[in-house]
Amino acid sequence: MIPFSILDLASVAEGQSVGEALAHSLDLARHAEALGFRRYWMAEHHGMESVASSATAVALAHVAAGTSTIRIGSGGIMLPNHAPLVIAEQFGTLAALHPGRIDLGLGRAPGSDMRVAQALRRTLQSDSNDFPRDVIELQAYFRGDPKLGFKAIPGAGEDVPIWILGSSLFGAQLAGMLGLPFGFASHFAPDYLDEALATYRRSFRPSEQLDKPYAMAAMGLFVADSDAEAVLIASSMEQKFVELRTTGTSTKLARPVAGYRESLSPPLRGMIDNVMSAAAIGSPTTARRQIEAFLTRTGADEIIFSSSIFDHRARIHCLTLAADICGQIVAARAAA
Repeated sequence: MIPFSILDLASVAEGQSVGEALAHSLDLARHAEALGFRRYWMAEHHGMESVASSATAVALAHVAAGTSTIRIGSGGIMLPNHAPLVIAEQFGTLAALHPGRIDLGLGRAPGSDMRVAQALRRTLQSDSNDFPRDVIELQAYFRGDPKLGFKAIPGAGEDVPIWILGSSLFGAQLAGMLGLPFGFASHFAPDYLDEALATYRRSFRPSEQLDKPYAMAAMGLFVADSDAEAVLIASSMEQKFVELRTTGTSTKLARPVAGYRESLSPPLRGMIDNVMSAAAIGSPTTARRQIEAFLTRTGADEIIFSSSIFDHRARIHCLTLAADICGQIVAARAAA
């Protein structure tokens, strides 16, 4: 049975506070749990008015305390921003509080621009070898490797599955070489999706954590009662992509705009067409067709949905419709 999961950016909409956004995130996670989704993940971003999950471990603790069965994790922690020991302690604490429910997805992007990255790290001196070394160091803390000379407390001995996340071939190859599960960020960077999955599967080496490749692919998710309504609610995310690509900034999530994509210049419309190509946008019938096509294309072991929708009620309704769609897909595959 293929699992379906949720990636939440804790979107802060126009007219909304950070506290309200995080309250909505908890409500979303509770609905995802009740609807049978496998995981609820939050992502680390910085310096963006539209994202409330910058202190990712803190936000995850808030959600984990308000849920009971759904797996909670990071999609992801941007490891270059942190000392591996700090992450081992943070996620070791989460695992001690919520045993068997915590995932740790890791990325190597800054989750911000270079000014914010420098403020986080104090230095930008690094090379491409730092991320793999940091991942291996983090694994050693969770194992309680005696060669370290000390233990990460909390952390050592805790069951915290590590994932490698990425939007290029680098993460795919690293995940394969380390024998770790891999998640591809096709919800905003679909261009290397097929090649990255092939690279991961080809380079995979069994490990203590995983004996065969396990690939998760991300999809944008905008489902409503009609195709037109789904296109409308997706326009808030489209506005966000245009803002990021044209200004490099990220203000609060904007209200949906009818006919937004058609109003754009041809180059911007082409950019949106590309970035939203790995998204399910439409009525339940349309969205099911898109999700099934994505599964067939990728052969993914799991799908994680990302839905930045302005109105919280519309987002909950989207999730409810999606759960029914996913149930239909699982049942159809079981019967085939």
